[in-house]
Amino acid sequence: MAASSKKALNKLRSLALVCSGGVLVFSGVCIHQGHENYYKNVLMPATRLLPPETSHKLAIWCCKYKVFGQPKYKDEEILKSKFFGHVLQNPLGIAAGFDKQGEGVEGLTQLGFGFVEIGSVTPEPQPGNPTPRVFRLVEDEAIINRYGFNSDGHVAVYNRLKKLKDSGTFQGVLGINLGKNKTSASAKSDYKQGVEIFGPIADYLVVNISSPNTPGLRDLQGKKDLQELLESVIQTRNDLPSNNKVPVLLKIAPDLTQQDIKDIASVINKKSCRVDGLIVSNTTVSRDNLKDDKLAVETGGLSGVPLRSKSTQLIAEMYYQTSGKIPIIGVGGISSGQDAFEKLEAGASYLQLYTSFIYHGPPVVTRIKSELANILKDKGYKSLSEAVGSNYKVHLKK
Repeated sequence: MAASSKKALNKLRSLALVCSGGVLVFSGVCIHQGHENYYKNVLMPATRLLPPETSHKLAIWCCKYKVFGQPKYKDEEILKSKFFGHVLQNPLGIAAGFDKQGEGVEGLTQLGFGFVEIGSVTPEPQPGNPTPRVFRLVEDEAIINRYGFNSDGHVAVYNRLKKLKDSGTFQGVLGINLGKNKTSASAKSDYKQGVEIFGPIADYLVVNISSPNTPGLRDLQGKKDLQELLESVIQTRNDLPSNNKVPVLLKIAPDLTQQDIKDIASVINKKSCRVDGLIVSNTTVSRDNLKDDKLAVETGGLSGVPLRSKSTQLIAEMYYQTSGKIPIIGVGGISSGQDAFEKLEAGASYLQLYTSFIYHGPPVVTRIKSELANILKDKGYKSLSEAVGSNYKVHLKK
């Protein structure tokens, strides 16, 4: 090869390296600064080239090592609310199911979530269901998952979170979602163990009996089983040292009949079963009006936009059945400030998201908060709490 040709080739190589480096630097800056258009048009479409579970693991890794950076947005005063002895800067939390093992708590808090819920955590480690077990329905902006409580187990997760709490660097609000092992002989024992081990370090605990991916789990929502379970769990919580009276919340499914709803309400209205709050709702097994016919046949829980109205209606139902006396965390299909506001006016005091975070990335957190703050002010509310349950009757009829 002639000297001139070698020289030209070397220049091309150098140019390619410089261009590649420039792209990487530009991407890094956009990711760290949370540029929404970059996420929307480049990064999130690129992550969809990966298998869903691989993409999920990558997102957890980014949260763990705080790759995403910290948004410049400052939560507005109108978004503040009281939360079981804490003051939330905003009502938007990350739902359980995203950070199952408690690895990215600090990173998620840094992204602007008002609180973080991890899990579900089972007493013993278990791998969950066989792969593939996560499916993107892109046209529907939905996810179907059948993870099946894949968990590192109580001991590993406790040690991880205890280290975080003891470090003194984490000042956020942490919820721990409790599940049961697939082969456990006693669900009651599994949940009691969860309360005993995590009660001292959690800001709240969640009894999750509404995942569709563990055989028989949703049967525990039946009136008799639910009463026995909650009496046991509440008594276990009450037996903790006086400084560890951690709030206990119950997470319910969206696929409930009217009688189911009344039965659950009658149980949690009893003093011996009175939970401190509800999470409404988990994923759904229904497949109504989905565009992706091919993936709609996959078993598992459906989350995202198709769940939105179903979960909002159930929030209104539970708000009505409990006379607004039990705080509700509303979750299911929130991807805008308007979605968030509708859940507030249906009766939710707090909110969670998951699927929209998967589709839109970290900038969706800031956008929802900003839009919600503007809606509240435009409607003349002085505080977020004024909006809670303000229009629940409309959502009851949908």
